[in-house]
Amino acid sequence: MEKFIVSARKYRPATFASVVGQKHITSTLKNAIERNQLAHAYLFCGPRGVGKTTCARIFAKAINCLNPTGAEACNECESCRSFNDGRSLNIHELDAASNNSVDDIRTLIEQVRIIPQSGRYSVFIIDEVHMLSAAAFNAFLKTLEEPPAHAIFILATTEKHKIIPTILSRCQIYDFNRIRVEDSVEYLKYIAAQEGITSDDESLNLIAQKADGGMRDALSMFDKAVSFCGQTLDYREVAKTLNVLDYDTYFRITDLLLGGDYRSALLEFDSVLGRGFSAQTFVTGFNKHLRDLLVAKDRATLHLMEMTGTLLERYCSQGGRCEADFIFGGMSLLTETDGKLRMSSNQRLLVELTLMKIAGMGQKKNSGPDLPLADFTAEQPRRQTQSESPQAQEAAHVKAQEAPVAETAALKAQAVPAEAPVAEQAAAKPAETAATTAVAAPAAQVQAATQSAETASATALQADIKAEESRQQSTAARAARRPSVSGTSISSLLNMAPADSDNGSDSEPKEAATVALTVDPQAGQKLAAARNTIYEEIRRKRPRFTAAFENMAFDGSVIKLRVPSQALCDEILRTKMELLTRIAEMAKVSGSLEMEVTVDESIKASKPIKLEDRLKYITEKNPLVADLRKALDLDME
Repeated sequence: MEKFIVSARKYRPATFASVVGQKHITSTLKNAIERNQLAHAYLFCGPRGVGKTTCARIFAKAINCLNPTGAEACNECESCRSFNDGRSLNIHELDAASNNSVDDIRTLIEQVRIIPQSGRYSVFIIDEVHMLSAAAFNAFLKTLEEPPAHAIFILATTEKHKIIPTILSRCQIYDFNRIRVEDSVEYLKYIAAQEGITSDDESLNLIAQKADGGMRDALSMFDKAVSFCGQTLDYREVAKTLNVLDYDTYFRITDLLLGGDYRSALLEFDSVLGRGFSAQTFVTGFNKHLRDLLVAKDRATLHLMEMTGTLLERYCSQGGRCEADFIFGGMSLLTETDGKLRMSSNQRLLVELTLMKIAGMGQKKNSGPDLPLADFTAEQPRRQTQSESPQAQEAAHVKAQEAPVAETAALKAQAVPAEAPVAEQAAAKPAETAATTAVAAPAAQVQAATQSAETASATALQADIKAEESRQQSTAARAARRPSVSGTSISSLLNMAPADSDNGSDSEPKEAATVALTVDPQAGQKLAAARNTIYEEIRRKRPRFTAAFENMAFDGSVIKLRVPSQALCDEILRTKMELLTRIAEMAKVSGSLEMEVTVDESIKASKPIKLEDRLKYITEKNPLVADLRKALDLDME
């Protein structure tokens, strides 16, 4: 029985042309040989299994060949035959992992002095050179810098950063790249053809991706897959052998999530766990699958896909069915889940929740367009809660009534064409804020539509118009009883005069009327009378605001405050709505109120705001605190 030789040794490249995925290295070395520009020291560095030692051996054989063909060895002369048989005296290999002492380097230096008996060069290949000790490196420096003319050193390492700079400066450095998946697949196809093995693109892609750029790892996995599957490689069986999830799993789950079927997706995930795969493996693989789908959507980025053949076509097909927002959202959720898995006590639930969220995005994509705002408001009225402020409830009620009232007016205009009445222009004060104008526009449209409905002569719609008028009046009555806040009252919004119509034409839209603010003429007197009550309320419930309300002034309906710091100013403005609501209740002001806050650093706050101010305040009260802090070397916390 013939002895089995693993593919990594049996199909190890013997010429520069057969080296896989390192064309930039082989081209440089061939040019150096052809032009006779050989350096005395080379450093080959890169990941494992990418061809460093292989290229070193090919290079050593080529420079000693007696009848070279260009830069390639002839494999026929005595030097080549002795090298192929493993009996060459001109090529010396040293494993620095096990020969890393000073004595080993001294022995090597003694060998360097010996002139080669046949051939032109003595080549010393030192593998895993980063394992040499510091003393061995130092002992090797002089010989590496000025070796005999017949000596050439080729150092190989996977960890260049561990080599001392004095060694690096004496070598020509060649960086080997990871072997691309496409190159690995092509070489695996060649080996499968040589061995008479039938394979598909998915199987070879799976092996190449699992190898992560190492050809030796890919060949080892190939031998393992052949041992399990026999002469025909099926990618499902190969996936079992390599303990990786097959592509079909990710394609199926993506289709399920894209259709919003989270139930089937959860069952599929349960099947993945049942096959022995961890949640972390699934999340990582699925995230990469979505990334590949995103790359496959555009021909401009298709070269970023490390796939070939029918598998690449499947990714392009499914990627075309997925929206970019769906892929982005899924990748974001999976990345977040991947970071939480290691700390989670229930990894399964965390992944299932993520799958349901992604399914929700797919269901939203495939669902019909959302209902118009008017239809949604009419069918599902907003439920007011006690947590909402009265102003928020009133705004929601006005917004809910806008659509049906406008629709009633439009139907009336079509049934009985009539000239629209010209409304009297209301004397309105300009809006002080953009928010006020935004709230006023719907209210103005409600009022305009109501007046238009009242003046119509269509008898068929009188009942609807009266019902709308009744709701408007009840709304206005409720709003009049509520205090107004932040420069706008609800009653002022409902009682605004409509803008003039454009020459009585019903076909052109009416412009929103200017907002008229209701101001209590006695607001200043009421606020001044309630000064002490307001101050005591602030001092009791908001002691940090005491410095601002100690010297508050009133200019009609405007409350003017001066604060000692910008931090306090910002904090007051954040609670402005709440403060004005409470002040209006205490002072019994029925109109609008406004608040002006200015920063005056000359005012001394009753209590420090910032941490630094607190420390300064305590130190001023008791100077011994500073000495204690200095003695104990304390920091502020």
